[in-house]
Amino acid sequence: MPASVSSASSASAATSGALLRLRDETFDPGNLGAYNLYLLASPTRLQLAAVDVERHKFVLLEEHPLAAGGLAALAAQHDCLGQRGWNAVRLAVTGRGFTLLPAPLFRPGDEEAALRLHHAPSPTETVRHTTHPGLELVNVFAADARQADWLTATHGASGRLLHHTSALLAGLVHQRGAAAPRRLYLNPGPQELTLVVLGQHLEYCNVFSCTTAEDVVYYTILVMQELHLDPDQDEVTVWGELMPDSAIFSLLRTYVRNVRFGPRPGNVQYSYRLNDVFEYRYFDLFSLHFC
Repeated sequence: MPASVSSASSASAATSGALLRLRDETFDPGNLGAYNLYLLASPTRLQLAAVDVERHKFVLLEEHPLAAGGLAALAAQHDCLGQRGWNAVRLAVTGRGFTLLPAPLFRPGDEEAALRLHHAPSPTETVRHTTHPGLELVNVFAADARQADWLTATHGASGRLLHHTSALLAGLVHQRGAAAPRRLYLNPGPQELTLVVLGQHLEYCNVFSCTTAEDVVYYTILVMQELHLDPDQDEVTVWGELMPDSAIFSLLRTYVRNVRFGPRPGNVQYSYRLNDVFEYRYFDLFSLHFC
């Protein structure tokens, strides 16, 4: 369920069909070179955020449905999504079609062979990779070819395509201190659940298909058991698309004693316009800032 929007933004949201539309009054669509644009695309929705590069401040947050025309059709109707001239554009895609490889074992050109061990790309998908120098990993993933083509055609060299797990991992590494304890992190999204276990190194990262609160709890407990985490002792941090009174969170607290919502990524500012949004929402979108 999307957060409520301020009255000033509600009319704009209703007019545009947006699920959420929050903009700081300092955001200037006529000076896009002053901003980075971050996009997170699921099969049915697009989240976007813009950050003022000089001030390190998020000044725009929107969420839109994606209809049959997809990203290109939305961009054609949006006032600045399809405009060139942004300082940088990062587009992250959701989905289970990804794999993480140790960087020393990866050779450019082997993307499809590596991914086929876990996911068979369809004719409408393209296979890409993203490096994570801090984790010594490479994320190989499948993306909608139309979205990839739109990014290249519209934003050229300023555009970068990633998998949403890369954004999530970058945000977690940024958020954690050097001596942070070994911990499980949850990020529920549309029909999906991403689970990450981080200690001194990345121990686990996977995306499961989930449609019910029971699914979320099942995979959470399963991963905790497999990685020898104690539901009565170890803390679980949750971000993502759920409400404090949601069935998911209520059921999680029944089986996991120490469950808490995570904060927004630190060392970056947020416009007061975003105060209407729960701080644990849009963590992976905001974390594109650290990719």
